[in-house]
Amino acid sequence: MPTHVTLQPLDERGLTDLLHAAVRDAEPGEVMPVDGTGSGWDADRQASFLTFHRGRALASPPVESTYNIRVDGEVVGAARLCPLPDAPGAAEAGVWIGRSRRGAGIGTAVLGGLIERAGTEGYVKLFVSTTADNTAVLRMLSARGITYTLDDNAVTAWVRCG
Repeated sequence: MPTHVTLQPLDERGLTDLLHAAVRDAEPGEVMPVDGTGSGWDADRQASFLTFHRGRALASPPVESTYNIRVDGEVVGAARLCPLPDAPGAAEAGVWIGRSRRGAGIGTAVLGGLIERAGTEGYVKLFVSTTADNTAVLRMLSARGITYTLDDNAVTAWVRCG
């Protein structure tokens, strides 16, 4: 991973930074499950964001590992590893990067960091899924030599860790 892109395990202090990054540079539905209609970050959506992460990465025990993506110290998104109960030794990767920071190679660096972290956390493979129109992720997978499968609009890939 380039030195200017780092993954920092999420904690309460980092959660505040992550919320600010989301409000500044993403829509709620891009960064968490959203109920109801409407868009934008009102007080309820911000509280839901905090509750979501406290109930997953900051829960005891945690449901998943979440990392703040920092570029030159600034939080610009989040990455996660979530164990897959039906695939022992596997985790699903998830990433969101703020809109203004996309297209700068951050995602490729983050994927490399997630593969490394997954191996460190004891996973042997990583599951990546996206849609066929997500050309950034498809380029990222191809750049790392990762073969993916296309089924209608669903794109999936399995990556060996370690």
